[in-house]
Amino acid sequence: MFEYELHHLRSADLIREADNERLAREAVRSRRAARREAARRAAEGEVHTSRRGRLRTARTA
Repeated sequence: MFEYELHHLRSADLIREADNERLAREAVRSRRAARREAARRAAEGEVHTSRRGRLRTARTA
């Protein structure tokens, strides 16, 4: 009976640990998505009209 209780305690502990790791991954994913969205919004207003250097052309053989 003692092993059975230990098994259930360990199982519950592993489930809690998995839930915490899942929550942490979700938080990282949402922060990354928020950064991408902020970068996309910041880039929408930028217009690059004065390009320096020459235009890139395809190389010929």
